[in-house]
Amino acid sequence: MIMNHFYPIGTPNQPWKEQEKKAWFNNATTQRSYKETVLNTLPSLVSHFKITQYGSLPIDPKRFPLFGLTSLNWDESKPTILITGGVHGYETSGVQGALLFAKQHVDDYLNHFNFIITPCISPWGFETINRWNPNAVDPNRSFYDNSPAEESAQVMAFVRALNVPIYAHFDLHETTDSDENEFRPALASRDGKNYSAGTIPDGFYLVGDSENPQADFQRTIIESVRKITHIAPPEADGLILSKPIEQDGVINYPTKKLGLCAGFSNAQYCTTTEVYPDSPKVTTSECNHAQVAVIIGGLEYLKSLKKPL
Repeated sequence: MIMNHFYPIGTPNQPWKEQEKKAWFNNATTQRSYKETVLNTLPSLVSHFKITQYGSLPIDPKRFPLFGLTSLNWDESKPTILITGGVHGYETSGVQGALLFAKQHVDDYLNHFNFIITPCISPWGFETINRWNPNAVDPNRSFYDNSPAEESAQVMAFVRALNVPIYAHFDLHETTDSDENEFRPALASRDGKNYSAGTIPDGFYLVGDSENPQADFQRTIIESVRKITHIAPPEADGLILSKPIEQDGVINYPTKKLGLCAGFSNAQYCTTTEVYPDSPKVTTSECNHAQVAVIIGGLEYLKSLKKPL
């Protein structure tokens, strides 16, 4: 179903200008605390991580400092794992899953890997439960040079300044019902396009890189997550989000071409998670632990490879 008038901001078929972007921004309200949820957790991680402020958001630098965690006992002989959360601030389990792994599970893998963890890349989006940044830009379409999103630009600069090859990259996301009833209509309105109603996959799925799919890596992660939550079946058209299913619960996107976070690190192994928190079959805790299961499943797969790490 295609609709011409579908969003309270904007004029059908006309891209937003500054006036519409300002109106959208003014509608955003603070709904939770970045400081209480994320920043206050970081001191508990100092036994295993060096905690570095790598930047801040221009909208309010004191309120929105940006932090990255790096393994305290860095060993250049070990491969490096990158975990990114909160690229889309509204995707709660990505933030909580990154912190949960850092708090409760990283100790099991420090003998094998170095870690870089950025638990909440978009703190304004986290507080306002938004997909976009304050300028109505999607950070997860902005991971490229001269990025229009401060969130994307600053985390890329942080990781690149470490000057280490990234062996595996876990980018932690969610697909929510609000994608369909808020964010996709807003996107169409912002870009002056008609809105075509879609569907939301009922369950967990992964997005691999079509240029570097690493099917066995993705398969092992799916089996790990299956112990926590259900895997999204094909939709009525046999696809997931209009993409062919490469294997159970896995679709592929061209991550670099689309400017996705999972593509900027040039990791040998990468995956983007998609937890479905609005399912009546799952709890908040299960969503957070599903993100952890992704990381653990992927790390166990990397440990099992015959070639030395």
